[in-house]
Amino acid sequence: MRSIERTLLAWILGALSLGALVVALVTYLVTLEEMHEVFDADLKNVAQAVASYHHAGHGPGGKEVIASPQRNDTPEDSEIVTLTWTPQGQRVFASDSRVDLPFSNIEGLSRPTVQGEAWIVYSSVNDDGVAQAAQRVSARQEMAGESAGKVLPPLIGLVVIVGGLLVFGLRRGLQPLDSTAQDVARRSARALEPITLEDVPKEIKPLVASINDLMNRLAVAFATQRRFLADAAHELRTPITALRLQLQLLQRSSDEAERRQAVTDLAAGIDRSQRLVEQLLQVARSDPDGELTRREPVDLAELVRATVASLSIKAEHKGLDLGADAPDAVMVHGDANQLTVLLNNLVENALRYTPPAGGVVDVTAGLQDGRPLLRVVDNGPGVAESERERVFDRFYRCEAAQSQSGDGSGSGLGLAIVRAIAERHGAVVTLQVPGGGQGLEVVVLFPAMYTLG
Repeated sequence: MRSIERTLLAWILGALSLGALVVALVTYLVTLEEMHEVFDADLKNVAQAVASYHHAGHGPGGKEVIASPQRNDTPEDSEIVTLTWTPQGQRVFASDSRVDLPFSNIEGLSRPTVQGEAWIVYSSVNDDGVAQAAQRVSARQEMAGESAGKVLPPLIGLVVIVGGLLVFGLRRGLQPLDSTAQDVARRSARALEPITLEDVPKEIKPLVASINDLMNRLAVAFATQRRFLADAAHELRTPITALRLQLQLLQRSSDEAERRQAVTDLAAGIDRSQRLVEQLLQVARSDPDGELTRREPVDLAELVRATVASLSIKAEHKGLDLGADAPDAVMVHGDANQLTVLLNNLVENALRYTPPAGGVVDVTAGLQDGRPLLRVVDNGPGVAESERERVFDRFYRCEAAQSQSGDGSGSGLGLAIVRAIAERHGAVVTLQVPGGGQGLEVVVLFPAMYTLG
């Protein structure tokens, strides 16, 4: 399992270790460069001093000839080897005869390689000969390495100390995460109280706020689900009881007429139960918090014409005038099946609660201020203003509309389904009184963002 603490420590300690190595390397390079400057100047001074000594008569042809010493010792790191030469290139003196440096009559520094070993040589040229001062490059590198090596241990110690402080600081800093995790772990489906934000660090407050929002939505969803299950169980009990009574009447019927009537009533009861079950399934599928599984261009005008055509026989059977006003295409982006369910529920509600004598139901698809809309208008009993919000609750039945319904098949789920589907499409459902002052006008107004150009 990936650990934030270990990841941060690995990156920070890695960066510190790399920094320590870089500092040591820079120390080595800077020290080596400084040594080159200092020792190059020393070589020049020594070479010029040896040349002055030779010019003073202490060389060949002078008053005194100095023999080169024979050495068997190990040379020191910073040792400078001196040599003198005649103008013709014959070596006169060498402080270490084991070093076979080449003759050079060019004034200044050179970097020859002798027996696989690099040297830095300064040659001082005059009329009496050449004086040279030389030093091994490895000696300078070794001294620079020693300087860098002395810097590295304190840096490693600093990395260890900083690493320990980081471990302590990270554990203290991440402790609120553990406390928050424990708070979340204590929550359950029946205990989804929000986590307090008072002692939460500001860095994780957005996360905790999002968790609180999620738990709030879960609490609402669970409460809605429990209420829905309780209401569904209650609503299903009534048609099942009615079906049982109708079955008993069928069994007790004494003649063919009673039997046919009982069968007709039983079939009607089955139809009502089937419709209730279908609407319960529609409610479950039209949860407004869910995501649309399908998004496609939908022509509301075509949807209106198809719905009116499919329900026209039912309207004629009830003696109602069902009409469609959708001459032009009105496009939205959404789920065609769910929008069909939405419109079917609106039209069927209007047909159910509109009185047959002179009853009119008009279905319209159009635009309002550039926004697509669906409108269903009837001249039925309407909905009182005090009940216009409650009719969207599941299983709520408006008293006036229920008394107007002739078959008693209303379940109180139609408008709940309509609002849920509308919310999933970003639309708003409103109820109002038509211009004639009687009946109900239902408008589903979609946002302009759903319009297809």
